[in-house]
Amino acid sequence: MNQSPRVSKGRPVTDEQIDRLAQEAEAGYDVAALRRAGGRKPLGSGPARVVPVRLDPELDDAVKQRAQIDHSTTSDVIRDALRAWLKSA
Repeated sequence: MNQSPRVSKGRPVTDEQIDRLAQEAEAGYDVAALRRAGGRKPLGSGPARVVPVRLDPELDDAVKQRAQIDHSTTSDVIRDALRAWLKSA
């Protein structure tokens, strides 16, 4: 059987690196240290849900322009507009 060389990010992986990684794995890892820190900030009291919305080209352009003026994102502009509309209703 012909084994291709092992690579990581395009670089060859040495036997010494494999041995070191195996020893680390056998010793175990601190799960708390491995937990991912970061990601998106929560938007409210729970996980946010994606709600697809169709916009005509003019409205889409207006939202993008407002986001650029506000140094914000289109999602933030849409959320802010929706909150303002719901508050006024």
